[in-house]
Amino acid sequence: MNNAEEEVMRIQKKLSKMTSENGDQEQALDLLKVLRDLPVNLDILTKTRIGMTVNALRKSTTDDEVISLSKTLIKNWKKFLGSSGGGKETATPPSSSKKPKPKEEKREDDEKKPKEKEKEKPRQTSFPATNTTDAVRLKCRELLANALKADGDANHEGCASFEELAEELEEAIFQEFNNTDNRYKNRIRSRVANLKDPKNPQLRNNFIFGALSAQKLASMTAEEMASDEMKQLRNKFIKESIDDAQLATVQGTKTDLLKCGKCKKRNCTYNQVQTRSADEPMTTFVMCNECGNRWKFC
Repeated sequence: MNNAEEEVMRIQKKLSKMTSENGDQEQALDLLKVLRDLPVNLDILTKTRIGMTVNALRKSTTDDEVISLSKTLIKNWKKFLGSSGGGKETATPPSSSKKPKPKEEKREDDEKKPKEKEKEKPRQTSFPATNTTDAVRLKCRELLANALKADGDANHEGCASFEELAEELEEAIFQEFNNTDNRYKNRIRSRVANLKDPKNPQLRNNFIFGALSAQKLASMTAEEMASDEMKQLRNKFIKESIDDAQLATVQGTKTDLLKCGKCKKRNCTYNQVQTRSADEPMTTFVMCNECGNRWKFC
């Protein structure tokens, strides 16, 4: 039994205990991450039956990250089963019967070896790689996919998978910067935060159901992604700021009839502005000339 098989067997025993009734699953995610980086092959899968254990864990847990990583591991291991019928290489003949290879064939073998080594390298993330092997990009796609799963109970039948949508959005962001520098990472963080926002489900649903394209979402500003409630609140603040600016340009009328609630002095200046409809009374804005305190009343 080699080291990889022993490690997989050790993890299999721990995960089996976690799937039992009242099992503690706090370390499940850490164990799955270790398992993801191990060089698991068909022989190890058959001997340890780790696939059945991970699948049982997926069904028994409520942790979204554990479920996502379990599905990815099972999906990757199924590839071994698909190629087990005729994908095994035949045994190497004895060295005495080997014939020297022509130089051209030998050169092709030397070119294949680095590529095969690259394939054997463990992935740095559970997100399935398609058109990139960059660990940073794969991790960002995983974060975007998890953000889209924020309303996991919703019915998204007929829509593209969260992984496909995350890949499309990440690709659109990457095309803008052509690297994974801080600008790229900040853009990813802002998309993740807004897609996960429970007060802004409309943004997430618009993207999932196709009303908002990946290219558009990739370039939207924070103001454009904000919920309708946040946009109304922002407009209110802007209007109040404009009103204050307008009042600052008007000298106003000094009076000692009004008393400042902060410094208790009667040295004030007031202005009256029509902020509502014409048939409504004007709003009076007051400023204390002593301490700068401002207030308004109708």
